[in-house]
Amino acid sequence: MEALVKLVPLTEELLIYLAMDVGIALALLMVMKWLTGAFRKTSVTDELGVKDNFAFGISIAGGMLSLCIVLSSVVGRHVGMGYKDAAVAMLTFGLVGIILVKFGRYAHDKLVLNKVDTPEMIAERSVSVALVDAASLVASAIVLRNIMLWVNGSDMNAVIAIVTGFAVVLTMLLVMTRILEFRYAKDNQNDSFQGALEGGQIALAIEHAGNLLGTAMIVSAAKNLLIYEPTGYVSNVTGWLLVSVGLTIALHLLVLANKKIILFGMNFRQEVDQQHNIGVAALGFTLSIGNAMIINAVLGG
Repeated sequence: MEALVKLVPLTEELLIYLAMDVGIALALLMVMKWLTGAFRKTSVTDELGVKDNFAFGISIAGGMLSLCIVLSSVVGRHVGMGYKDAAVAMLTFGLVGIILVKFGRYAHDKLVLNKVDTPEMIAERSVSVALVDAASLVASAIVLRNIMLWVNGSDMNAVIAIVTGFAVVLTMLLVMTRILEFRYAKDNQNDSFQGALEGGQIALAIEHAGNLLGTAMIVSAAKNLLIYEPTGYVSNVTGWLLVSVGLTIALHLLVLANKKIILFGMNFRQEVDQQHNIGVAALGFTLSIGNAMIINAVLGG
């Protein structure tokens, strides 16, 4: 058997750390589920099992995935520092992750999609709004995970760097959405981008979800270009801001060029905005994420 399969030996200590981290992660997921029901004043079981609310399912799935993404940057981070200290650090970073993901969702609801009552629309089974809500959560988590991987240690300097870097990226997502709203109004006789999402425009929601996820992924590449300075609070923030702006602009110009080449002869904006073409929107979704992955791989290589 050893001639066919070569396995890396796992120590008993590593397995204990693994079991501890997985247990804490599961507990934090339960906390996330409880908070979702508490904030929305509804039962997760009733919404999914009794009312068959697909939009609610998409939204809560985005929340669960976002927490898993954040926790993936924490588990195993404190192996070797002692079980008690590792458990405390895991809980601390996990709770910070939950708070920031929740703050990211709140900021997205109140600042980014400020004209849409997201909880109410999800309660009314709006799949388009749920898709954007889930994408915003996952995008926030992708950025948060990479910032957590960027910092060193588990002290207050690391927490400050995580919080400030996350705030910068949320600002980027806000600015990007406002630019897309301006473009949408310009191309559609001053129609409302948020109104279209609220009206159930799924193609637009899919495309915008790709924009959010692609932007989050490309901005996360900043961790490969910036040097973490524990006490360099200002330089850390300005570094993330400047690099994020440059990478975001580069990504969207690249995606636009890809669309013009691949969809040559087609008015792809009209297809998505006015004809609700989900196929074209799915292509835009893929190009945003795919190009971000390629750039990430090059910068991280």
